[in-house]
Amino acid sequence: MRPGTVDRGLLDDVRARVGVAGGAVDDEAVRAALRASGRVIGSSALADLTRAARAELTGAGPLQALLDQPDVTDVLVNGPADVWVDRGDGLHRADLDLGTPAAVRALAVRMAAVAGQRLDDAAPTVDARMPDGTRLHAVVDPVAPVGAVIALRVLRQAALDLDALVSAGGVPEAWRSLLSVLVAGRANLLVTGGTGTGKTTLLAALLGLVPDRERILVVEEARELAPRHPHVVALAARRPNVEGVGEVTLTDLVRGALRMRPDRIVVGECRGAEVRELLLAMNTGHDGGMATVHANAAEHVPARLEALAALAGMPRDAVAAQAAAALDVVLHLRRTRGRRHLAEVGLVGRGSDGRLDVRCAARWAGAGRPETGPAWDELVRRWSAC
Repeated sequence: MRPGTVDRGLLDDVRARVGVAGGAVDDEAVRAALRASGRVIGSSALADLTRAARAELTGAGPLQALLDQPDVTDVLVNGPADVWVDRGDGLHRADLDLGTPAAVRALAVRMAAVAGQRLDDAAPTVDARMPDGTRLHAVVDPVAPVGAVIALRVLRQAALDLDALVSAGGVPEAWRSLLSVLVAGRANLLVTGGTGTGKTTLLAALLGLVPDRERILVVEEARELAPRHPHVVALAARRPNVEGVGEVTLTDLVRGALRMRPDRIVVGECRGAEVRELLLAMNTGHDGGMATVHANAAEHVPARLEALAALAGMPRDAVAAQAAAALDVVLHLRRTRGRRHLAEVGLVGRGSDGRLDVRCAARWAGAGRPETGPAWDELVRRWSAC
């Protein structure tokens, strides 16, 4: 048996003992089950086996060691010997062999079950969250002819402050005071960018600038935001179980947050009909709200908002009117050669044709001094008195 792995007989024995004992499958429960198995196990081996057994029972099995690495953001499995990881600088092949296509499929099915979802021939795709918050998307045969394809996205709580982002080169020094003024002035901010550009990290840093006396309601699909603020109420959505019941959506949570005496409402990521509730909240006196949205460029934000709001049945004119009145500034991030940085500050408004638009106020290529854009003077006039 290789170090850190568990033979099937021992694993089945541990699974049976933990199941009989009931309760949470934590390290202590696994250690107790390993000791009760009657095997002679040294203290060092016991620690390794405990981690491996828990990964098999409640985690990602042989992939867990990759997920536990602090710099890994994604783990992708295209086949038994075709495993890739992203550490923020692109994809690299991992030195890991999962055995056979059947073993990869069994791993995908087990992870789906741990996440409370079904994955089989009748339901060959799954989009779920593991107990630790890791996003799981898996596809099995017949949709994936190779047997199974797995994509895991690691969620890490973002806790960097603005000073740390400036020091790391993610935000230009020249924009430090601008961001502070926008937060203090209760501007409604939309943080945008592609996948892995650091939207959640910047959002957490901005929330750290909110005055201590204010109450922040944070709505997320899974807990990622960990701002340095004394009064944060975190609400997390819940997916339906295998019977299709028990779902609590982001829309439900945003609507409920309005009744919880918020000073600021924050949506970790708008990706559906909840954008309507957020815009309505920002238009009913809840200034200083923040949210993130996937977008490839700042100028694409209007189209992205229209697409999301269409899921809530909002026509284009209504989206333009609501968004222009609700949103103030777009902060767009990019990842250039593996380096994440705030690339553009945009001012939200309506164009001469009545459509929603985002005008560039300033841009930064990630090095040197930022450049001002056509909307810079208006941005300064609007927020200089705050």
